[in-house]
This record gives sequence, structure tokens and C-alpha cells, in this order.
Amino acid sequence: MDQEKLSKVIEAAKLYYLLDHNQSDIAKKLGVSRPTVSRLLQQAKEKGIVQINIMDPTENVENLAEQLETKFNLKKAIVTPIPQFENHIIKNYLGEKAALYLDEIVKDQDIIGVTWGTTLYHIAVELKQKFVKDVKVVQLKGGVSHAETNNYASEILYLFGKAYNTTPFNLPLPAIVDHVVVKQAMEADRHIKKILELGKKANIALFTIGSIKTDSLLFQMGYFTESDQKALNEKAVGDICSRFFDNNGELCDESLNERTLGVKLEDLRKKEYSILVAGGPNKIEGIYGALKGKYANVLITDQFTAKFLLDKNT
Repeated sequence: MDQEKLSKVIEAAKLYYLLDHNQSDIAKKLGVSRPTVSRLLQQAKEKGIVQINIMDPTENVENLAEQLETKFNLKKAIVTPIPQFENHIIKNYLGEKAALYLDEIVKDQDIIGVTWGTTLYHIAVELKQKFVKDVKVVQLKGGVSHAETNNYASEILYLFGKAYNTTPFNLPLPAIVDHVVVKQAMEADRHIKKILELGKKANIALFTIGSIKTDSLLFQMGYFTESDQKALNEKAVGDICSRFFDNNGELCDESLNERTLGVKLEDLRKKEYSILVAGGPNKIEGIYGALKGKYANVLITDQFTAKFLLDKNT
């Protein structure tokens, strides 16, 4: 191809693929016919001047989801493509996906157990109303705070109750107390006992991972002494329902676990749907530990987190 023709091929390709001109406009600009422009563009592809890559996020995330299901023996994995690996963006996308999944699976007489926090709040605001009968919604862990930090517990319960036309069951307790005897006294109350039993019976459990960071919501709520925080920083990779575990999914602090009010980790293994919704750089180790511990049989995450999980050695 001579230099003059090559220049025309390149010019036509730039006008069409980079500047979004149509073929008629390019024909006028170059002083050629429209069929000639079509031939120039075809030659640009044949000569490798133009290389077209189609990024299909749907195909990619479906493949990632299948790999996650196989690696961690999951009932279901849902991977959503996100534009940036940033927490506030991730939670928006995961909230939408989780709400759609719940709309698919929730049926008459289900018992839905929910936790609290910003991820769960993003799910709650995305819920569609579904006309189902005799659905119960119950809080899986205590949410009364020692600080002024908002954990969205009441808003989440209200929105879930509204979506499924039911009055939710609130667990009006702290997540963690100072002494085992205090926990035992609270659990002995017949009203509290009824709510805890309902959480245990829930066939759908919806939760996220708490990260081991001092700015995470649970750490801001004033439950921990300095020695508690130090012990957790040494071993824990995350928490589910305020129960902390290491990278193998093993409980980290039995003393702390004995003072925690709400569903137990081993109960999550028995649920029909144990749904973990989480993603982001601070959650990877925690998600991995939770999946190793088999506390979730459904994972909803983003494509970046999915790749990190798949790259980790079992």
C-alpha cells in the first residue's frame, strides 16, 4: 500500500472510530465516495491499523461466578461488574444485586434474618415490594450502640418489613456485653428468647463482613476495650454478626464470642440461603475466611474481589 493511500486509510479510521463521524461525512471530508470510505475502513481492520476488542462484562462475571461456586462449593455466586474498586461504589452495586436476588427467592412463610450496617442498608433501600404471605423478618444480632454512630438497624428492619408486608422483629440489645452473666440474663427473658429462636429458625440469612479496622462500624460503636481490639488485630480477619474468625474461618476469641448476642456462626451453615454480600479491598481476607468456614452458601460480590478470592490458595 503506497503512502498516500495508507494516509487516507488512517485518516478515515481516526474520523470514524475516534471522532464518531459517519461515513457520509468522511466521504465529503476526504473527497471520495461513500463506498470508498467503507473499503478504507475495511482495509484499516485487515492491516491491523484498527483492532477491535469487545469487553463483555456479562460473560466475564458469569465465568467468575462459576469459578467461585466451584472453588468454594457455593449454591450460588453472583458477581456484579463495578467501574471502580471503591467502597461507596461497591455497596451501591451490591445492594442492587442482592435486592434483585431476594426478589427471586423470597416466598410465602419464609423467615428472613438480617443484620445491620451500611451494606445491609444499601440492600434495604433497593428492595422491591413483593406480595408474599406470612413472611417474617427478624434481626439476627443486637444493635444497640454505646456511641452515637448510626448502624441503620431500625431503617433496615422498617424497609424489609415494608417490602414483604410484615412487622419485623427487633432485637433490642447490644451486640456484645461486658459479662457472660449479663448475656445469660438477657437470653433468659422470654421475649428475647423468642426473637433469638426465630433468628435460629430463619431459612434466609443476609449478612456482610465486618473488617478489622478501627474505623469500621462495629469498632466505632464502643463495644471493645483496648485489649479486645489488640487481640482481634492479631488474629481476626473479619466478623459476621459480631463473631470474629481467622483466615481459616475458626473463631478467634472464645471469651468475646461468649459475650455476643445473636445468631451463632454454626447456625449459618444450616440455612437454606446463607447470603454473604461483601466486596472491597478491606473485605477480601474476611470473605475468604468466611467461605473457608462455610458460613455462606451464597456470595454476592464484585469482579475485582472475585478475582482476588480466586487467586488465593486454598
